[in-house]
Amino acid sequence: MDPRKYIEFLNTVEKLKCNTRHSWTSSGRRESVAEHTWRLSLMALLCADEYPHLDINKVIKMCIIHDLGEAITGDVPSFFKTDAHEKKEDEAIDRLLSMLPDGTREEFSSLYAEMEAKKTDEARLYKALDNMEAVVSHNEADISTWIEFEYSENLVYGAENAEFSEWTRALRRELRKDSERKIAESKEK
Repeated sequence: MDPRKYIEFLNTVEKLKCNTRHSWTSSGRRESVAEHTWRLSLMALLCADEYPHLDINKVIKMCIIHDLGEAITGDVPSFFKTDAHEKKEDEAIDRLLSMLPDGTREEFSSLYAEMEAKKTDEARLYKALDNMEAVVSHNEADISTWIEFEYSENLVYGAENAEFSEWTRALRRELRKDSERKIAESKEK
């Protein structure tokens, strides 16, 4: 890749470090998109032994690139996202991919199509983990950062994608217990 184009791409996606998500960190500040992406990628790496038949490197690539469009659009929480938001993010991804050399652009385009279709086990694992990373973040944050809707949503968010495997179902059950405990403790106060 041409060094100048490489730098220009990096300068554009740097906004992922600046653009914040709806989630908060345990220290009381908004989480960046890049922080979400980092932990999601780590989650995929850490569960590799559970899925010896999968191409975990592909799953990690999916995790790393899944929110690139948000460098341009910013983050819109999934429960507020409309078709118009999706279209804008797709256009942002196309713009970013146009900055890449042919081989990389084709690989990333293929990964996006695979993630969207959710027909491969790699795509299903990525999506289950993506949903559950958001729940982990909410459970770590002070409950005062939750909006009312999240008291019920955090109990079920991503459950359908967690149906992917017994391991993801078990992880989702544990996260639900954490959410229930957090909600119960907040009511006691």
